[in-house]
Amino acid sequence: MQRPHALFTLALLPAALSIPVYAQQAETAIAEIVVTADLRGSEQIDIPASVSIYNQVDLQRQSISHLEQVIAQTPNMNFASGASRGRFLQIRGIGERGQFIEPVNYSVGVLVDGIDFTGISTAITSLDVQQIEILRGPQGTVYGANALAGLVNVRSNPVADEFAAEIAGQFGEYDTANLSGVVNLPLADGLGLRLAAQQNNSDGYRDNAYLNRDDTNELDETNLRATLHWQASRALSFNWTTFYADVDNGYDGFSLDNTWETYSDQPGRDTQETVATSLTAQYELDNGGKLIGSFSTADSDIEYSYDEDWVYVGICENTACDFDLWGFDWEYSSFDQYLRDNHNNALDLRFISGPGDTQWVAGFYYRDQTEELERVYTYASDNFISEFDTENLAVYGEIQQAVSDQLSVTFGLRWESQEANYSDNTDVALDSDDDTWGGKLALSFQMNDDHTLYGVLSRGYKFGSFNPNDAIAPEFRQYDPEYLNNYEIGLKSNLAGGRVFAQVALFWQDREDVQISTSEVNCAPAGFPCTFDDYLNNAGKGATYGLEAQIDAQLNNIVTLYGSLGLMESEYKDYISFNHVDADPENNIGVNLDGHELPQAPSYTFTVGTEVAFTDNLLLDISVIGKDEYFYSNDHEYKTDAQELLNARLVYSADNWEIGLWGRNITDEETTVRGFGTFPNDPRKLYAENELYVQYGEPRVLGISAKYTFN
Repeated sequence: MQRPHALFTLALLPAALSIPVYAQQAETAIAEIVVTADLRGSEQIDIPASVSIYNQVDLQRQSISHLEQVIAQTPNMNFASGASRGRFLQIRGIGERGQFIEPVNYSVGVLVDGIDFTGISTAITSLDVQQIEILRGPQGTVYGANALAGLVNVRSNPVADEFAAEIAGQFGEYDTANLSGVVNLPLADGLGLRLAAQQNNSDGYRDNAYLNRDDTNELDETNLRATLHWQASRALSFNWTTFYADVDNGYDGFSLDNTWETYSDQPGRDTQETVATSLTAQYELDNGGKLIGSFSTADSDIEYSYDEDWVYVGICENTACDFDLWGFDWEYSSFDQYLRDNHNNALDLRFISGPGDTQWVAGFYYRDQTEELERVYTYASDNFISEFDTENLAVYGEIQQAVSDQLSVTFGLRWESQEANYSDNTDVALDSDDDTWGGKLALSFQMNDDHTLYGVLSRGYKFGSFNPNDAIAPEFRQYDPEYLNNYEIGLKSNLAGGRVFAQVALFWQDREDVQISTSEVNCAPAGFPCTFDDYLNNAGKGATYGLEAQIDAQLNNIVTLYGSLGLMESEYKDYISFNHVDADPENNIGVNLDGHELPQAPSYTFTVGTEVAFTDNLLLDISVIGKDEYFYSNDHEYKTDAQELLNARLVYSADNWEIGLWGRNITDEETTVRGFGTFPNDPRKLYAENELYVQYGEPRVLGISAKYTFN
């Protein structure tokens, strides 16, 4: 699995260590980090789970502006695009790759300040973010059905007691411009308001040769956030957050030639307008216990559309498919548009005991979600309209018992029921009423103040759902829940007087009734247009196992090293696919994928970097992010290439301001973030060749940044 470029990556570290001041000792230890996604809020070293934490320093190191850039450097985590942003997430090879007309139950949960952003994470940027927490493995006790594979928890900066403000700008190639501002306003004793705003723009990285435009894949993203904190009394406090996002991005991602040049005459859109609010009340008891109630609501209007043929009318001129040669026009022209309204309300009530040898949490959770879809498609006689309603009710609890001064046992359990109803304008009406459970059993052994060894057995789940497409065979119209058992052991350590934090985890995950996303590709007798009937079904079993490690080391006052490594093997078990490109479903001949790797599951991921403070004012950060090749889909055998991306940032700061130079993918390595195949879509080849079509990731982008802080 080792590649020559990876050796160059590792060579960066000795170069950093060769700085003459290496002998100086670091004066400060790495700050302790509290994981807020934990039921009680615990320090990272005490959490019996594989967790990655990215704070403001980490986000600034690589000029990160969006969640997808954080995912790229997280061990055993990946994303699929097929849109303007990578909003379909996978942890340890488990997660969705896209959504069209079918309802989707997601495997990776996403929260922003307690608001459920699962499936709508296009809107998540780095605006005034305090930290991003990524918990790998099922979070069945805490978050239930939407966290089968893991959880992404984003926390913005809290309201502070004193006035503070900053403005920042980031400018780069492709007309990249990111402007943001934050102001913290004390209003009265115990009452404060924090406001944050951000505008992000880019022309995108594609050129449309037919329209003579360079912005058909543009980014136009506006984010606003207001947080009000009121300390009503010594014991009672309230936090109110309102979030607004207006994402108006273009989507023109594929070319018949698999180049950076597109030919679409009807470029698509990838837009999302979200208004979300959360209100949390916390009451502290005299014994140290807490009663916490949280209500959140999020409404999103989403458009996902694209030029299905990827070309313009007239591309056949002077080619093999020319009208004059055949007496008919080989070209087709179609546009596919998905308009979704997503409404999500959630209520969580939680009682947390005070400190002691026995600590416990008990909670109640309720959520109702409605997703309304209208599909507008060129070759459909009528618009397709559907509504998918789910109502979830859960009770959960966790108890932690200190067996001795060093050993503690944690047991958690969650019971959850879901009532789901689906209907559409083709007279399809489906409903289900299921209940299931998840939980964990964890042992934590504190070897001393600096080393914690843990072992955990956890169970996650995901409810079944429906396939509404009436082209799907009746036996595939409904599919079953999926279950995942996770076995994990890990070690977390503070070393060198707190200047080094390291963690390593080994895991094995066993899946039952794996939910598989697949497509039936049906082409007209002439070979065009092809239709894609997407659906989900259960595919027997699956397994993933591997290792995750991370380290942050403050070597001295000058040099900081950081890195991560994810190793993973994944496979299907007892899965025969009738939708694989090599299958023959008409004759009931499938392809045996037993032992086949999962899609979107690279065998290794890594990050290695160094931060060097040449002076009190001048800082350089260099890092390389890499991942192995992986399959795009379980329906064909095409893979991405392995990749290593070099990033750097040079910052000069003085008093209240800083200015920096930054670059991502400095060596301009060509990467792909989505692949569709195999099917014929090129009229110039008379629709005779089945091909893979890919969407490229970010090329080299260089830029400058500036920030000013007001006291």
